Amino acid sequence: MGIGTLQETSLHADLKTWYARPGDKLEQIVGDYIVDILHNNILIEVQIGHFSAIKPKLLRLVKDYPVHLVYPIAQQKWIVRLDKDEKPARRRKSPKQGGFEDLFLELVRFPTLVAHHNFTLEVLLTWEEEVWREDNQGSWRRKGWSIADRRLLSVVDRLLLESPDQFRHLLPASLPDCFTTGDLARAIKKPTYLAQKMAYCLRTIGVVKIVGKQRNAYLYELANDY
Repeated sequence: MGIGTLQETSLHADLKTWYARPGDKLEQIVGDYIVDILHNNILIEVQIGHFSAIKPKLLRLVKDYPVHLVYPIAQQKWIVRLDKDEKPARRRKSPKQGGFEDLFLELVRFPTLVAHHNFTLEVLLTWEEEVWREDNQGSWRRKGWSIADRRLLSVVDRLLLESPDQFRHLLPASLPDCFTTGDLARAIKKPTYLAQKMAYCLRTIGVVKIVGKQRNAYLYELANDY
């Protein structure tokens, strides 16, 4: 049996409540899994973590059901530190800002699923709080602080992707007809490693194709079909 709401974060619960519509059913058993939302005959999954964790579930369910994956990206984030009494002691705004392009950091896990006739994807840009607890069990990057919870503040934008060709709109208009991942990184103002994952995903689903090389870098352009 798939795991449902065990150790569910506030963000996951808040997004299910925000997304569900009257008549929808939450936490429904479908086959060997528990799905977040059942909307008529559509299975809706809200995934706030790594796509690798949900990949087996999605690959199994799309064989028999229409599946809609909802993925939030924090456009703005505030860090809330708890004191030893578990009370908020300090709140600051994170300098990191997310965008729709950050989707490709996770979509690289299963880009071919985008072309499946039973699969659709929706990306939400959110404002959220991330709650930290000082327990010496967290990442060294956070100096031992653990992420105790994530909370939804608001949904500020959304992007529905129902077919591979719709992904072309994530490419900036400022890109030249032929471009490298370096060009793409500069255009989206994101690190090169993200641009590389983006190019890989778009090439896998047929939106772009490799047309040559510029020194050691591949040159890409939109596929003729698009």
